Amino acid sequence: MRKLKVLLAQPRGFCAGVERAISIVEEALNIYGPPVYVRHEIVHNKRVVDALRKKGAIFVEEVHDIPDGGVTIFSAHGISEKVEGEARIRSLPVIDATCPLVSKVHKEGQSHAANGRDVILIGHASHPEVEGTMGRIRGGVHLVTNIEDVNRLVVRDQEKVAYVTQTTLSVDDTREIIAALKGKFPKIIGPDVRDICYATQNRQQAVKNIAAEVDMMLVVGAQNSSNSNRLREIGDELGVPSILIDDANSLNLTWLDGSKTIGISAGASAPEELVEELIERLRFHFIIELEKIQGVEENVQFKLPPEISNAQLELASLRNGE
Repeated sequence: MRKLKVLLAQPRGFCAGVERAISIVEEALNIYGPPVYVRHEIVHNKRVVDALRKKGAIFVEEVHDIPDGGVTIFSAHGISEKVEGEARIRSLPVIDATCPLVSKVHKEGQSHAANGRDVILIGHASHPEVEGTMGRIRGGVHLVTNIEDVNRLVVRDQEKVAYVTQTTLSVDDTREIIAALKGKFPKIIGPDVRDICYATQNRQQAVKNIAAEVDMMLVVGAQNSSNSNRLREIGDELGVPSILIDDANSLNLTWLDGSKTIGISAGASAPEELVEELIERLRFHFIIELEKIQGVEENVQFKLPPEISNAQLELASLRNGE
């Protein structure tokens, strides 16, 4: 068998927001029993969604697909005020799994709008997070995806402008657009670099750290995952052939012809088991030399929403009373 060196990017895979969202669905199933209803995929990953579906989660496209009284969970990507209002009108028991970093963007945008500023959102049209953010900021939002969009912008008052960004975009992703915005609107204000999603930035940097040492990059993640696609794009931009695969079964071994060293990373919504399965498949065909690259150690944890944490306390109290 041929030898193949594998460099594992660090960090990779689940971020704290994704872990929190999955825990919310699992805990809701434990507390309330199946079924619970989740609007859209809780996160962009088929393995995760299928596992939760087997436990009793039902994924729906819209609130009107949920029966009266159904426990309702909003995905990590966030939802618009309109969607929240639809659930409230029907008195559905709602648990919001929106990532706290996404909620922070909502609050920043709302604050800017309340202060009379035009709000510009840097992001990708049709992405669930972008749709949710645009539906949270009253008065309308200008969506920009590239420099050309910035050039076409027309605002009410050039001295009262602010911007926010989609969380799955890194500092590097937004740098040129922010520079263009500042060139066009010198008084524009926006978030501190520290407000950019830590997981997005860390995973992209991890790919950059190994790109120069590999012949090919494999990124594990869903095809509709924005951050996973961006990891693949970064590899390509650095001159390394990079492919996004759903799982080990998606790997075409002929892609590795001529490669002596490959890199592996995973998007923020991809479970580590998918990476492990990919490595096992490689071991079946190659003599693997596996190297785990040093990287940022993430220790971020987000609290569960009160609908879950309070119910957990009540259940624990009842059990202790028994």
